[in-house]
Amino acid sequence: MTPEDRYRRLSKRLLSAPGVTQSSDVASPKKGFGSSALKIDDRIFAMLSSKREFVVKLPAHRVDALIAAGEGKRFDAGRDRPMKEWLAVGPASEARWLLLAREAMEFVSSKG
Repeated sequence: MTPEDRYRRLSKRLLSAPGVTQSSDVASPKKGFGSSALKIDDRIFAMLSSKREFVVKLPAHRVDALIAAGEGKRFDAGRDRPMKEWLAVGPASEARWLLLAREAMEFVSSKG
């Protein structure tokens, strides 16, 4: 299964939650930052990057802990400046995608 297929499946599950929407079609994630992102109350919490990595927004200390545990890397949107609250995980981490997405959804909704 491709990362795009996994992301579509994950999106279907999360779109049933109150306040969750999606930016646009996940079939074309190369349109730019957040073009196929999942949002809660109109703020991005998860997306599939143009590099086919699953990306979530989490507290900086949580991102640091996940990186230290070998669970992913800091996301860089192409500006050679990794983002402190964004974690990128590869397709091999599929089992964690849903857990990370739910954690990100809670984090972003709590910031409102």
